[in-house]
Amino acid sequence: MSKFQAIAQAVKEGNVNQIDANGIKVYPHSLSESGNVKLVMVKDGQTKLILAVGEGPLFDELQGTVEGGIKACPLTHENRLVINKYFDYTVPRAFGTQVATIGLGDRLGIASPGHIKTVRGRNVRPILAQQSIRELNLTGRDYKQVVDAACFAAFQEGYKDGFGADGDHLKVEADIELALGLGFTMLTLDCSEYIDNSIEGSSAADQAAKYNALSEEIRKHYESRYLNQTFEVAGTSITFDKETLIKNVLIYGPAIDFMEHIFNKYIKTAAREIDFEISIDETATPTAPESHFLVAKELYARGLTIYSMAPRFIGEFQKGIDYIGDIAQFEKELIIHAGIADDFGYKLSIHSGSDKFSVFPIIGKYTKGRFHVKTAGTNWLEAVRTVAKVNPGLYRRMHQYALEHFEEATAYYHVTTDLSKIVPLDQVADADLADTYMNENNARQVIHITYGILLQAKDAEGKSLFKDEFYSTLSDQEEAFEQSLISHIGKHLDLLGK
Repeated sequence: MSKFQAIAQAVKEGNVNQIDANGIKVYPHSLSESGNVKLVMVKDGQTKLILAVGEGPLFDELQGTVEGGIKACPLTHENRLVINKYFDYTVPRAFGTQVATIGLGDRLGIASPGHIKTVRGRNVRPILAQQSIRELNLTGRDYKQVVDAACFAAFQEGYKDGFGADGDHLKVEADIELALGLGFTMLTLDCSEYIDNSIEGSSAADQAAKYNALSEEIRKHYESRYLNQTFEVAGTSITFDKETLIKNVLIYGPAIDFMEHIFNKYIKTAAREIDFEISIDETATPTAPESHFLVAKELYARGLTIYSMAPRFIGEFQKGIDYIGDIAQFEKELIIHAGIADDFGYKLSIHSGSDKFSVFPIIGKYTKGRFHVKTAGTNWLEAVRTVAKVNPGLYRRMHQYALEHFEEATAYYHVTTDLSKIVPLDQVADADLADTYMNENNARQVIHITYGILLQAKDAEGKSLFKDEFYSTLSDQEEAFEQSLISHIGKHLDLLGK
């Protein structure tokens, strides 16, 4: 008799909640039916499968092995596409501008069930699949795997409220084409290579010379629209004198042209809705209100519509720690940025939004609950927190390796970590590892930015130093990891008013 026989019988009867599965974990929310075929997801050891019983096209199209009338189907990309075909709630979707969204960058591909449990019943929708090309390179994953993991998680949890998939911080057209071709429903356009950060520190004379070198057509375009004009927006007046206009055209003009090109070539022509986000946060200085306004005004004048825009805010939005800066000044400026976004009809986006607890209530208030907040590394940190609690030996080895390779990781991320403030490992008991290190900013940042180095680390024989044991531990402690995510991301949403 197949080891899945008892489960199959329960599936046929439509009740898998009280089943004795002989050590095989059953995910009861996944129980689904299409035609004469019923499915349920299980975990056999550390391998998740979808079991299919019945007869019909769905049964036939799923790939797997058949024994005793039960087809055991691995969680492959091909099977994900079949699941998408028959269960539309497993397909990523766009959300538009009228609902709050949270980007939940799942670098490991195993956090989405916990994320779904966190957002279920809240007035916010999850972007479960959210990865940048940099993150993919550092984790060794690809976009197919990212979307597959999100879709299977929605199936596992029977989550029918919708989720998105974000091609995050994309700036190369080939990557944009790849993401959209794989069904991504959100595109975060990284305009950093078209934003001239050298202008801010240059003299007015140098700026004037560069501006005069632009074509007459470009200069006339901007001057006719903005020069010596005052705009009332978000309860404040924005005026473009010659110097202000010159600076903004030089910094943002090429980026605006790039945004227009990408929108017309990929977003406008897409056969489905795409949430189009503009990232202008990669600048040398905070985004001034007049800069935000000019970019938005130009985009809408050129016929673009956007889902959200991410300016650079005053203060420090560093990875995995709370906001650093003057909160009162942040509030003053956020009011204007949120007002500009609201006037044009798109959402304000907060990048590096993980753990910014001190400013979340302000963001929730002034965006009127319509926002997009990106998180990523904090989900990885909750995985590490779980490992520190249940497998302290593995955590200790990872911690030491991360310290030794910290400088290498700073090439990818801006942090102000002070290694001297991290308590030495030999002074911390196993039971205290999680609280000592995962609740301390400097240690959090060390672990946060070395994720790629840790996941790719191999010994002299080419075997994984940490990755295999890390995944195995989290698989064994699936519920503990989920509870960490529910607590931590739940705190984000509570403070954001969701």
